[in-house]
Amino acid sequence: MKGKTLFWVVLFGALAALGAGIYLLHGPAVRSAAIYVDGALYRTVDLGAVAEPYSFTVETPDGWNTVQVSPGSIRVTDADCPHQDCVKQGAISDGAIPIVCLPHRLVIRIGEP
Repeated sequence: MKGKTLFWVVLFGALAALGAGIYLLHGPAVRSAAIYVDGALYRTVDLGAVAEPYSFTVETPDGWNTVQVSPGSIRVTDADCPHQDCVKQGAISDGAIPIVCLPHRLVIRIGEP
Protein backbone atom coordinates (compact mmCIF):
# COMPACT_ATOMS: atom_id res chain seq x y z
CA MET A 1 0.00 0.00 0.00
CA LYS A 2 2.87 2.40 0.78
CA GLY A 3 4.34 1.87 -2.68
CA LYS A 4 1.07 2.87 -4.37
CA THR A 5 0.73 6.02 -2.28
CA LEU A 6 4.33 7.01 -2.98
CA PHE A 7 3.75 6.48 -6.71
CA TRP A 8 0.74 8.86 -6.71
CA VAL A 9 2.53 11.47 -4.63
CA VAL A 10 5.52 11.45 -6.99
CA LEU A 11 3.27 11.51 -10.07
CA PHE A 12 1.20 14.49 -8.89
CA GLY A 13 4.33 16.30 -7.70
CA ALA A 14 5.93 15.87 -11.12
CA LEU A 15 2.78 17.11 -12.87
CA ALA A 16 2.64 20.16 -10.60
CA ALA A 17 6.31 20.94 -11.29
CA LEU A 18 5.73 20.56 -15.03
CA GLY A 19 2.75 22.94 -14.91
CA ALA A 20 4.72 25.51 -12.91
CA GLY A 21 7.61 25.28 -15.38
CA ILE A 22 5.34 25.87 -18.36
CA TYR A 23 3.73 28.84 -16.61
CA LEU A 24 7.12 30.38 -15.82
CA LEU A 25 8.39 29.89 -19.37
CA HIS A 26 5.39 31.45 -21.05
CA GLY A 27 4.52 33.95 -18.32
CA PRO A 28 1.13 35.48 -17.67
CA ALA A 29 -0.86 36.98 -20.51
CA VAL A 30 -0.32 40.64 -21.28
CA ARG A 31 -3.01 42.55 -19.48
CA SER A 32 -4.77 45.82 -19.90
CA ALA A 33 -6.03 48.18 -17.21
CA ALA A 34 -9.50 49.68 -17.36
CA ILE A 35 -10.13 52.91 -15.46
CA TYR A 36 -13.72 53.63 -14.46
CA VAL A 37 -15.19 56.83 -13.05
CA ASP A 38 -18.64 56.55 -11.50
CA GLY A 39 -19.12 53.17 -13.20
CA ALA A 40 -18.38 54.44 -16.74
CA LEU A 41 -15.23 53.47 -18.64
CA TYR A 42 -12.88 56.47 -18.60
CA ARG A 43 -9.76 55.01 -20.25
CA THR A 44 -8.09 51.71 -21.12
CA VAL A 45 -4.32 51.22 -20.89
CA ASP A 46 -2.43 48.34 -22.54
CA LEU A 47 0.18 47.55 -19.88
CA GLY A 48 2.13 45.33 -22.27
CA ALA A 49 2.73 48.22 -24.69
CA VAL A 50 4.23 50.59 -22.09
CA ALA A 51 7.93 51.19 -22.72
CA GLU A 52 8.52 54.13 -20.36
CA PRO A 53 6.56 55.05 -17.22
CA TYR A 54 4.15 57.96 -17.58
CA SER A 55 1.48 59.70 -15.50
CA PHE A 56 -1.84 61.38 -16.14
CA THR A 57 -4.52 62.97 -13.98
CA VAL A 58 -8.10 61.75 -13.76
CA GLU A 59 -10.38 64.63 -12.80
CA THR A 60 -13.84 63.87 -11.45
CA PRO A 61 -16.55 66.15 -10.06
CA ASP A 62 -15.43 65.04 -6.59
CA GLY A 63 -11.63 65.49 -6.96
CA TRP A 64 -8.58 64.24 -8.83
CA ASN A 65 -6.21 61.25 -8.90
CA THR A 66 -2.79 61.06 -10.50
CA VAL A 67 -2.30 57.66 -12.14
CA GLN A 68 1.17 56.30 -12.96
CA VAL A 69 1.50 53.64 -15.64
CA SER A 70 4.65 51.48 -15.76
CA PRO A 71 5.48 48.44 -17.88
CA GLY A 72 3.15 45.74 -16.51
CA SER A 73 1.67 47.74 -13.60
CA ILE A 74 -0.45 50.74 -12.69
CA ARG A 75 -0.91 52.77 -9.50
CA VAL A 76 -2.36 55.96 -8.04
CA THR A 77 0.51 58.16 -6.89
CA ASP A 78 -1.40 61.20 -5.65
CA ALA A 79 -5.00 62.21 -4.90
CA ASP A 80 -6.89 64.91 -3.06
CA CYS A 81 -9.09 62.46 -1.14
CA PRO A 82 -8.87 62.52 2.67
CA HIS A 83 -7.68 58.99 3.53
CA GLN A 84 -5.34 58.27 0.56
CA ASP A 85 -6.24 54.53 0.54
CA CYS A 86 -5.88 54.44 -3.25
CA VAL A 87 -2.34 55.85 -2.97
CA LYS A 88 -1.36 53.59 -0.07
CA GLN A 89 -2.44 50.48 -1.99
CA GLY A 90 0.53 50.82 -4.34
CA ALA A 91 0.96 49.30 -7.77
CA ILE A 92 -1.09 46.42 -9.10
CA SER A 93 -0.04 44.07 -11.88
CA ASP A 94 -2.76 41.42 -11.86
CA GLY A 95 -6.51 41.28 -11.55
CA ALA A 96 -6.60 40.02 -7.96
CA ILE A 97 -7.51 43.32 -6.27
CA PRO A 98 -8.58 46.54 -8.01
CA ILE A 99 -7.56 50.03 -6.95
CA VAL A 100 -10.57 51.89 -5.56
CA CYS A 101 -10.96 55.53 -4.54
CA LEU A 102 -14.43 55.73 -3.00
CA PRO A 103 -14.60 59.53 -2.55
CA HIS A 104 -13.87 60.05 -6.27
CA ARG A 105 -15.75 56.94 -7.48
CA LEU A 106 -12.61 55.77 -9.30
CA VAL A 107 -11.89 52.08 -9.94
CA ILE A 108 -8.87 50.63 -11.76
CA ARG A 109 -9.11 46.96 -12.76
CA ILE A 110 -6.63 44.77 -14.58
CA GLY A 111 -7.92 42.05 -16.85
CA GLU A 112 -7.18 40.08 -19.97
CA PRO A 113 -6.84 42.08 -23.18
